[in-house]
Order: sequence, then C-alpha cells, then structure tokens
Amino acid sequence: MKTNRIIYWTTTGIVAAMMLFSGFLYLTSEEIKAAISTLGFPEFFRVELGVAKIVGALVLIIPIFPRLVREFAYFGFALTFVSATLAHISINDTLSATAVPVLLLGVLAVSYVYANKLELKLAK
Repeated sequence: MKTNRIIYWTTTGIVAAMMLFSGFLYLTSEEIKAAISTLGFPEFFRVELGVAKIVGALVLIIPIFPRLVREFAYFGFALTFVSATLAHISINDTLSATAVPVLLLGVLAVSYVYANKLELKLAK
C-alpha cells in the first residue's frame, strides 16, 4: 500500500507541477503566445488553456474534490497531451518537443492507474 501511495503521489506531483508551470507560462510568456499563434490558435484559447491547466492541476493534488471531478481533470490532461503531440507533429517540430507530451501522457496514465488502485483499497 505504501509503495502504491508513493508511486501515485510522485506521478501526480510531476503532472501537477508541469501543468502549474505550463499554465503560468501560457498566461505570462510572450514566447508561448507566439508559439500558440504559430499553431494557428486564437488568443483566447491560450488563456483558456492556461487557466484550465492550473485548475486541473489543483484538482489532482487537492484531495477534497470528488472522483468525477478528478476524472474530468485526467481526461482533460490526456486530451491536452494528445493534442500537443499532434500539434508538434503537424508543424514538423523537433523530436524532443514532440516527445515531451507523449512522456507526460505516460506519467499521467501511471498516476491514473494508481489513483484507481488506491481508491479501490479505500473503498474496502
């Protein structure tokens, strides 16, 4: 049980930290603003995505949220990582830029699996 908790909190912490940092950058960085524009997305989408990343990260790390809300956060992050991968591929970005969201999707999947393992043990 202790190992499951360590794996869960480590992977969840990594995803949450990355999303908090990324969300902050989406709201403040001129570089991100230019990159979103290069991809052809409107300005409001950058702000919307930045806020959603911050809210989703908080939902994952603050345990007061019900399971359904956390499920939405996991789904939203999975969709974000898949979309980011496709966006990087579509503009022929570097392999390292394309690999980051794929790697984070893997970390998110581990977090999700262990969240469910812990939830099942708590329900017994």
